[in-house]
Amino acid sequence: MSTQGKSLSTIEKETIVTLKKYFDRTRDDPQEQTIPGVQRVVNALGVSIATVKRVMADHNRGVHFEDQEQIYRGRPQLVLSNSMQTVTREYVRKANREGKHVTLESLYQHLRALNPENEYSIRTLGRALDRWGFTFGKGTRTQRLKEKDHVVAARQRYLRRKRSNRKGEGTIRPEVYLDESYVNKNHSNDFVWYFDDDGPWIQKPTGKGDRLIIINAITKDGWVSGAKLTFKSTAVRITI
Repeated sequence: MSTQGKSLSTIEKETIVTLKKYFDRTRDDPQEQTIPGVQRVVNALGVSIATVKRVMADHNRGVHFEDQEQIYRGRPQLVLSNSMQTVTREYVRKANREGKHVTLESLYQHLRALNPENEYSIRTLGRALDRWGFTFGKGTRTQRLKEKDHVVAARQRYLRRKRSNRKGEGTIRPEVYLDESYVNKNHSNDFVWYFDDDGPWIQKPTGKGDRLIIINAITKDGWVSGAKLTFKSTAVRITI
Protein backbone atom coordinates (compact mmCIF):
# COMPACT_ATOMS: atom_id res chain seq x y z
CA MET A 1 0.00 0.00 0.00
CA SER A 2 1.34 3.39 -0.97
CA THR A 3 1.89 5.95 1.81
CA GLN A 4 2.73 8.82 -0.52
CA GLY A 5 1.15 12.04 0.67
CA LYS A 6 0.39 10.57 4.11
CA SER A 7 2.19 11.20 7.37
CA LEU A 8 3.97 8.16 8.74
CA SER A 9 3.25 6.79 12.18
CA THR A 10 6.00 6.25 14.75
CA ILE A 11 5.93 2.48 14.14
CA GLU A 12 6.29 2.96 10.37
CA LYS A 13 9.27 5.26 10.83
CA GLU A 14 10.96 2.83 13.22
CA THR A 15 10.35 -0.01 10.75
CA ILE A 16 12.08 1.97 7.97
CA VAL A 17 15.10 2.61 10.20
CA THR A 18 15.30 -1.06 11.20
CA LEU A 19 15.13 -2.28 7.60
CA LYS A 20 17.73 0.25 6.41
CA LYS A 21 20.17 -0.87 9.11
CA TYR A 22 19.56 -4.52 8.22
CA PHE A 23 20.18 -4.03 4.50
CA ASP A 24 23.33 -2.01 5.21
CA ARG A 25 24.61 -4.73 7.53
CA THR A 26 23.96 -7.61 5.09
CA ARG A 27 24.80 -5.83 1.84
CA ASP A 28 28.10 -7.68 1.28
CA ASP A 29 27.00 -11.01 2.78
CA PRO A 30 26.52 -13.59 -0.06
CA GLN A 31 24.91 -16.10 2.29
CA GLU A 32 22.10 -13.69 3.03
CA GLN A 33 20.89 -14.04 -0.56
CA THR A 34 20.22 -17.76 -0.03
CA ILE A 35 18.02 -17.28 3.07
CA PRO A 36 14.23 -17.57 2.44
CA GLY A 37 12.29 -14.33 2.38
CA VAL A 38 10.30 -15.08 5.54
CA GLN A 39 13.48 -15.68 7.52
CA ARG A 40 15.04 -12.49 6.19
CA VAL A 41 12.05 -10.51 7.42
CA VAL A 42 12.45 -12.22 10.81
CA ASN A 43 16.15 -11.33 10.87
CA ALA A 44 15.45 -7.74 9.84
CA LEU A 45 12.56 -6.87 12.16
CA GLY A 46 13.20 -9.20 15.08
CA VAL A 47 9.71 -10.71 14.99
CA SER A 48 8.70 -14.36 15.03
CA ILE A 49 8.14 -16.52 11.94
CA ALA A 50 4.55 -17.12 13.06
CA THR A 51 3.91 -13.38 13.12
CA VAL A 52 5.29 -12.89 9.61
CA LYS A 53 3.25 -15.79 8.23
CA ARG A 54 0.07 -14.59 9.92
CA VAL A 55 0.45 -11.05 8.56
CA MET A 56 1.21 -12.30 5.05
CA ALA A 57 -1.77 -14.67 5.17
CA ASP A 58 -4.04 -11.75 6.04
CA HIS A 59 -2.49 -9.71 3.25
CA ASN A 60 -3.02 -12.48 0.69
CA ARG A 61 -6.68 -12.79 1.76
CA GLY A 62 -7.18 -9.09 1.10
CA VAL A 63 -7.59 -8.07 4.74
CA HIS A 64 -7.49 -4.29 5.30
CA PHE A 65 -5.10 -3.62 8.15
CA GLU A 66 -6.74 -0.25 8.86
CA ASP A 67 -9.96 -2.06 9.75
CA GLN A 68 -8.09 -4.43 12.04
CA GLU A 69 -6.67 -1.51 14.01
CA GLN A 70 -10.23 -0.57 15.05
CA ILE A 71 -10.56 -3.87 16.90
CA TYR A 72 -9.67 -3.41 20.55
CA ARG A 73 -6.65 -5.51 21.52
CA GLY A 74 -4.58 -5.91 24.62
CA ARG A 75 -6.34 -4.87 27.85
CA PRO A 76 -10.09 -5.64 28.09
CA GLN A 77 -12.55 -2.86 27.42
CA LEU A 78 -13.51 -0.64 30.34
CA VAL A 79 -16.54 -1.82 32.28
CA LEU A 80 -17.59 1.80 32.81
CA SER A 81 -17.33 3.59 29.49
CA ASN A 82 -16.62 7.30 29.26
CA SER A 83 -20.21 7.80 28.09
CA MET A 84 -21.32 7.38 31.73
CA GLN A 85 -19.22 10.37 32.75
CA THR A 86 -21.97 12.86 31.85
CA VAL A 87 -24.58 11.05 33.95
CA THR A 88 -22.16 10.83 36.86
CA ARG A 89 -21.22 14.51 36.67
CA GLU A 90 -24.88 15.59 36.61
CA TYR A 91 -25.67 13.49 39.68
CA VAL A 92 -22.65 14.76 41.64
CA ARG A 93 -23.37 18.39 40.77
CA LYS A 94 -27.04 18.06 41.74
CA ALA A 95 -26.13 16.37 45.03
CA ASN A 96 -23.53 19.07 45.78
CA ARG A 97 -26.06 21.86 45.21
CA GLU A 98 -28.61 20.16 47.47
CA GLY A 99 -26.07 19.57 50.22
CA LYS A 100 -26.19 15.79 49.96
CA HIS A 101 -23.15 13.81 50.98
CA VAL A 102 -21.82 11.94 47.92
CA THR A 103 -20.05 8.65 48.61
CA LEU A 104 -18.94 5.80 46.40
CA GLU A 105 -21.79 3.71 47.80
CA SER A 106 -24.50 6.29 47.05
CA LEU A 107 -23.14 6.96 43.57
CA TYR A 108 -22.85 3.23 42.93
CA GLN A 109 -26.49 2.67 43.88
CA HIS A 110 -27.60 5.55 41.64
CA LEU A 111 -25.72 4.30 38.57
CA ARG A 112 -26.81 0.70 39.11
CA ALA A 113 -30.43 1.85 39.30
CA LEU A 114 -30.03 3.56 35.93
CA ASN A 115 -28.39 0.53 34.32
CA PRO A 116 -28.86 -2.63 36.41
CA GLU A 117 -27.56 -4.89 33.65
CA ASN A 118 -24.05 -3.43 33.81
CA GLU A 119 -22.12 -5.46 36.40
CA TYR A 120 -19.13 -3.82 38.15
CA SER A 121 -17.75 -3.33 41.63
CA ILE A 122 -17.44 -0.22 43.81
CA ARG A 123 -13.65 -0.34 43.37
CA THR A 124 -14.13 -0.25 39.60
CA LEU A 125 -16.34 2.83 40.01
CA GLY A 126 -13.66 4.50 42.14
CA ARG A 127 -11.03 3.96 39.43
CA ALA A 128 -13.44 5.35 36.84
CA LEU A 129 -14.00 8.51 38.91
CA ASP A 130 -10.24 9.05 39.09
CA ARG A 131 -10.00 8.59 35.33
CA TRP A 132 -12.86 11.03 34.69
CA GLY A 133 -11.34 13.83 36.78
CA PHE A 134 -13.31 13.52 40.03
CA THR A 135 -11.74 14.04 43.45
CA PHE A 136 -12.62 12.79 46.91
CA GLY A 137 -11.81 15.91 48.93
CA LYS A 138 -13.04 18.21 51.65
CA GLY A 139 -16.23 20.09 50.80
CA THR A 140 -17.08 23.70 51.64
CA ARG A 141 -19.87 24.88 53.89
CA THR A 142 -22.37 27.71 53.54
CA GLN A 143 -21.70 29.15 56.97
CA ARG A 144 -18.82 31.49 57.69
CA LEU A 145 -17.57 32.93 60.96
CA LYS A 146 -19.55 36.12 61.41
CA GLU A 147 -19.94 38.19 64.57
CA LYS A 148 -22.68 40.74 65.10
CA ASP A 149 -22.07 44.00 66.91
CA HIS A 150 -23.94 42.99 70.07
CA VAL A 151 -21.76 39.85 70.34
CA VAL A 152 -18.58 41.94 70.20
CA ALA A 153 -20.01 44.34 72.81
CA ALA A 154 -21.03 41.45 75.10
CA ARG A 155 -17.51 40.03 74.97
CA GLN A 156 -16.04 43.37 75.95
CA ARG A 157 -18.42 43.67 78.93
CA TYR A 158 -17.53 40.13 80.00
CA LEU A 159 -13.79 40.81 79.92
CA ARG A 160 -14.17 44.05 81.93
CA ARG A 161 -16.22 42.30 84.62
CA LYS A 162 -13.78 39.38 84.71
CA ARG A 163 -10.81 41.69 85.25
CA SER A 164 -12.61 43.65 87.97
CA ASN A 165 -13.49 40.37 89.74
CA ARG A 166 -9.80 39.41 89.88
CA LYS A 167 -8.52 42.44 91.74
CA GLY A 168 -5.95 41.60 94.36
CA GLU A 169 -4.67 38.09 94.98
CA GLY A 170 -8.00 36.24 94.75
CA THR A 171 -11.42 36.53 93.21
CA ILE A 172 -14.38 38.37 94.69
CA ARG A 173 -16.93 35.90 93.36
CA PRO A 174 -16.30 32.27 92.19
CA GLU A 175 -15.80 32.07 88.45
CA VAL A 176 -17.97 29.50 86.70
CA TYR A 177 -17.19 28.49 83.13
CA LEU A 178 -19.96 27.33 80.84
CA ASP A 179 -19.51 25.37 77.67
CA GLU A 180 -21.90 24.02 75.10
CA SER A 181 -21.60 21.33 72.48
CA TYR A 182 -24.08 19.82 70.07
CA VAL A 183 -24.72 17.03 67.61
CA ASN A 184 -26.66 17.96 64.48
CA LYS A 185 -28.59 15.34 62.53
CA ASN A 186 -26.99 16.72 59.33
CA HIS A 187 -23.47 16.04 60.54
CA SER A 188 -21.55 14.10 57.88
CA ASN A 189 -18.08 13.35 56.66
CA ASP A 190 -16.37 16.48 55.33
CA PHE A 191 -14.93 14.56 52.37
CA VAL A 192 -17.15 14.18 49.31
CA TRP A 193 -16.79 13.39 45.61
CA TYR A 194 -16.75 16.36 43.25
CA PHE A 195 -15.69 17.12 39.68
CA ASP A 196 -12.26 18.77 39.47
CA ASP A 197 -13.42 21.49 37.08
CA ASP A 198 -16.21 22.51 39.48
CA GLY A 199 -14.25 22.35 42.72
CA PRO A 200 -15.61 21.43 46.17
CA TRP A 201 -18.63 23.72 45.96
CA ILE A 202 -20.99 21.47 47.93
CA GLN A 203 -23.46 23.39 50.07
CA LYS A 204 -23.89 21.35 53.25
CA PRO A 205 -26.93 22.32 55.40
CA THR A 206 -25.06 22.22 58.69
CA GLY A 207 -27.53 24.45 60.55
CA LYS A 208 -30.77 22.75 59.55
CA GLY A 209 -32.68 20.03 61.35
CA ASP A 210 -32.83 18.74 64.91
CA ARG A 211 -29.87 19.38 67.20
CA LEU A 212 -28.97 17.74 70.51
CA ILE A 213 -27.49 20.35 72.89
CA ILE A 214 -25.18 19.49 75.79
CA ILE A 215 -24.36 22.18 78.40
CA ASN A 216 -22.28 21.95 81.56
CA ALA A 217 -20.48 24.24 84.03
CA ILE A 218 -17.14 23.97 85.83
CA THR A 219 -15.08 25.93 88.35
CA LYS A 220 -11.47 25.61 89.47
CA ASP A 221 -12.69 22.99 91.97
CA GLY A 222 -14.46 20.79 89.40
CA TRP A 223 -17.88 20.31 87.83
CA VAL A 224 -20.82 22.24 89.22
CA SER A 225 -23.33 19.81 90.70
CA GLY A 226 -26.65 19.71 88.84
CA ALA A 227 -25.47 22.05 86.07
CA LYS A 228 -25.38 19.47 83.28
CA LEU A 229 -28.21 19.94 80.79
CA THR A 230 -29.00 17.94 77.65
CA PHE A 231 -31.93 18.84 75.44
CA LYS A 232 -33.22 18.89 71.87
CA SER A 233 -33.06 22.36 70.42
CA THR A 234 -36.36 22.13 68.56
CA ALA A 235 -38.26 21.12 71.70
CA VAL A 236 -36.81 23.35 74.45
CA ARG A 237 -35.97 27.05 74.43
CA ILE A 238 -33.52 28.34 77.01
CA THR A 239 -33.54 32.04 77.92
CA ILE A 240 -30.56 33.42 79.82
